Amino acid sequence: MGAPVGPCAHRQRTAAGLSLGYRLRHLTFTDGNQIALLQSGAGFYPALITAIDGARVEIYLETYIFCLDETGQLVVEALQRAAARGVVVYVINDWLGTGRDNTRKLHHVLDAAGVQHRSFNPWFRRGVARSHRKLCAVDRQVAFVGGLNINDDMVSDRDHITPLPAPRWDFAVRIVGPLVREIYREMEAQWLRVGHMKLKARWVNFKRLRHRHAGPVHDQTQAALVVRDNFRNRRTIQRAYLQALGRARETAFLANPYFAPGRKMRRALVEAAQRGVKVTLLLGVGQFVMQDAVAHSFYPSLLRAGVRIVEYTRTELHAKVAVVDDRWATVGSSNYDGLSLFVNQEANVVVQDPAFAGYLRQEIEAGAAQGRVVHLADFLHVPWYKRAAYAAAFLLYRTVIHIITLGNDA
Repeated sequence: MGAPVGPCAHRQRTAAGLSLGYRLRHLTFTDGNQIALLQSGAGFYPALITAIDGARVEIYLETYIFCLDETGQLVVEALQRAAARGVVVYVINDWLGTGRDNTRKLHHVLDAAGVQHRSFNPWFRRGVARSHRKLCAVDRQVAFVGGLNINDDMVSDRDHITPLPAPRWDFAVRIVGPLVREIYREMEAQWLRVGHMKLKARWVNFKRLRHRHAGPVHDQTQAALVVRDNFRNRRTIQRAYLQALGRARETAFLANPYFAPGRKMRRALVEAAQRGVKVTLLLGVGQFVMQDAVAHSFYPSLLRAGVRIVEYTRTELHAKVAVVDDRWATVGSSNYDGLSLFVNQEANVVVQDPAFAGYLRQEIEAGAAQGRVVHLADFLHVPWYKRAAYAAAFLLYRTVIHIITLGNDA
């Protein structure tokens, strides 16, 4: 499913007289991008394979999970065809997300076809951080950013065996335009970082990326790549969310599978609702008991503030998307938990365009219509031992994240 979006002249004025055309540190907005929203595997994988089959020069592909199932095999075959045409192909998968044995098999298959392959942080040699990014750049002409891994979206992420009742609910975007160059540049740098770079080369690469300059801001469609890492952009994604919520005046729709944000994010949601913003959280449930318990520990305070919470129940929710005031939207890989916001490497796209934002908001509302609305009364009558279990889950989670981030998980 695609919804191409062209230039549009519109800015939102905030109470302070500022527009949503703000610039975050380390964030570059570009104009004139054509962006299509792709829903679930039916929208994403055909578009990805078509782009790979059209490649003439080079392909960069990053993913957290790369399964050698039927879906993964289709992508592998497309990469093999590209390499056979003389296209230079670079693939990075996360060692933990894909698994040790599957990573080894994937490397053997890709290497035999002439595809260059690296895995991110094998055996935790570079600490606990994982690469959770899902990116692709083809010939510096077209790029993909989103939440979809390379795996069958009719099989559970939890064990890669359990069948799902419907395709995993997820989104990505296909991008053509100036932003592709930024995505390509980021992926090229990641390929170098994952390899064996000497210290001097790493320092040169760091300086090159640190001195990126924002292009001119005009009254038309804008989009930006927002990445999170532990080197240059430690809080960029969270800051983008906080600024959007802080400027919200009417509505905010957020969908995410793993809800365990830090204090600042929770406060931003509460304050937006208390200002009269209609805040809707569409959350995935049922995949991990511990995750659900942590999320439930936040429900009462959010519900009291007026936040509407809907639990998606039709199938696995894996989307990481949000829309604020039908003008600001984001699609990407970052969850609302401590690992995504403070530890792992992530990549989102922020789009400032009413047409795109309105379309994505309709998709989120359609998802919410398939979910279960949570009421405050549901928690007022929860037995004490369940409330104690929620609190214990939160304390355990908070302690682990606090240790991993050395206390930098606000």
